[in-house]
Amino acid sequence: MSDDGHLSQPAETAESTIIKHDPYAALRIRDFRLFLSGHVLSVLGVQMQNVAVGWQLYEKTNSAWPLAMVGLVQAAPMIGLALPAGQAADRFDRRKILMAATVLAIISSLGLAAVSASGGSVKLIYACLLSSGLARAFQGPARSALMPQLVPRPIFSNSVSWTISGFEAASMLGPALGGFLIALLGGATRVYLIGAIGSVCYFVMLAMIANRSFAAETQTTTNNWRSFLAGFDYVWRTKLLFTTMSLDLFAVLLGGAVALLPVYAKDILKVGPVGLGWLQAAPSVGAVTMALLSAHLPPLKKAGQTLLWAVAGFGAATVVFGLSRNFWLSLAMLFLTGAFDNISVVLRHTLVQLLTPDEMRGRVSAVNGMFINASNEIGRFESGSVASLVGPIFSVVSGGIGTLVVVATVALSSSQLRKYGSLVESQKQQSQ
Repeated sequence: MSDDGHLSQPAETAESTIIKHDPYAALRIRDFRLFLSGHVLSVLGVQMQNVAVGWQLYEKTNSAWPLAMVGLVQAAPMIGLALPAGQAADRFDRRKILMAATVLAIISSLGLAAVSASGGSVKLIYACLLSSGLARAFQGPARSALMPQLVPRPIFSNSVSWTISGFEAASMLGPALGGFLIALLGGATRVYLIGAIGSVCYFVMLAMIANRSFAAETQTTTNNWRSFLAGFDYVWRTKLLFTTMSLDLFAVLLGGAVALLPVYAKDILKVGPVGLGWLQAAPSVGAVTMALLSAHLPPLKKAGQTLLWAVAGFGAATVVFGLSRNFWLSLAMLFLTGAFDNISVVLRHTLVQLLTPDEMRGRVSAVNGMFINASNEIGRFESGSVASLVGPIFSVVSGGIGTLVVVATVALSSSQLRKYGSLVESQKQQSQ
């Protein structure tokens, strides 16, 4: 695809056809390996930190309400600063923005360690999480916009597959390691320090990546509202992209069972911090399995219908998990939620990057972050709030049922998504 969003010349298509048969094409590029390795280590640390925060707060308060507040505190800066962060990623060096935000993430993790060592003040924990959310607000658009600069366009989809696989692998191992280390080390303090080390590694690897030029937005157009809101306008005009984002938004918002895993681990399944780690890892195990399977299989011929069925499966698995009292059944259902969710992630992320011109990638990625990343945190708030009012089981089950209702509504209202075919044809799917 050319920078203006139209189809590339036949010669490039032929080249893509040849290159895409190499499942390790992106990994052969040094800068992408550095980028991916650092990102994976950073996510590993963040996931360990998330387990530690959830366990420490619930152990200290024995209430689901503080778990709900974790989502709200981290979502606030991600929503409020998403547009400025996207604008910055389209004007300035994306690598340096990502490095600066990573420094803030390191400071946040060290702050959590200091607070934990001094007694674990809930208010100070929230302050550190707010700082972490600020770092993530700027990391997201810069990271998404930087990645297409690291690999040739014909193998970009391959880099997406490996990035998602790496993220999910870290999300799979991080919670299990976090739960194990909490039990082994007798608390959360050292887990926060290990999380900070992951971000330090990310910073070092980013520093080793060569500078890349990109089609920056010009100064004359940056300071007007039309430019500021261009990401929203682009997503709105690209109807397939908007529908896909909306479907994933509501599925994640309503299906936020992960926020209540500390409650399930301690009070319902009674498996302790080690069991909590495995419960939080299970969705990522499913996602990694699906990501690796998808990378070695032909493109979906009916991607739209598959997406709808996958989100429906996510909702159904959430309902069964909410009702389960068996640890192994609960693990299996969480595994399925991760596998089903990965289908949506791969489709959405590929569409966002391939259908967006380079000079707009920061702003469109910011909108994607507002739709998806913030919905994770707001979903945690919704689940925790409902659980504190009427109980965790009702919260999880009702969220899964709500997801099924959303899928049915989208399926009936969006013929474009229902009829959408192969993912490799996504470059032809422009908004009418």
